[in-house]
Amino acid sequence: MRRGLSCLAAATALTFCAGAAQGAVTVIGGGMAEACSSAAVNGESDEKFEAFCDVALETEFLNSRDRAGTYVNRGVLRLRRTAYVGAVKDFDLAVKMKPDLGEAYVNRGAAYIGQERYADSIVEINRGLELGVEEPAKAYYNRALAHEGLEDAKSAYFDYQKAVELAPAWTAPAEQLARFTVTTRAQAN
Repeated sequence: MRRGLSCLAAATALTFCAGAAQGAVTVIGGGMAEACSSAAVNGESDEKFEAFCDVALETEFLNSRDRAGTYVNRGVLRLRRTAYVGAVKDFDLAVKMKPDLGEAYVNRGAAYIGQERYADSIVEINRGLELGVEEPAKAYYNRALAHEGLEDAKSAYFDYQKAVELAPAWTAPAEQLARFTVTTRAQAN
């Protein structure tokens, strides 16, 4: 089976459950794993699409990358429905199976944002960025959300800026930056 990585954004910031960007793993080659992948990549959120993932995981022969990707995709579908516990379990399984899959960490970080576990989220997103992800702008955007959750406006600002730099056509980070006012402090002599 041939596979690639793709990320999908579902962005409305500060509504943490819906505001985090999710990264799906594209699985190509037919079958239910590909159907699961398509549902995740195309922004589906209906619980019925999880059945594609379930069938793929139960019945299809998948290499470790595609199996881990299918767990990520099912987790993304759950994440969109704010089913954070189930999503985290899927991301945990993906990490256990393929510890170098950056999207699993970034998505687990997004789920932690939904659970208001902001410090944990930053750790996960940093790990995902270290490993590499297909669309790092979405990881920086998520990390900015987590920084805001920790009331660290300066770090959030810089992460939104990085997201804009990496994906200038993506409007969500630019919209968040518009909320910030940057001032400089006068230095004392």
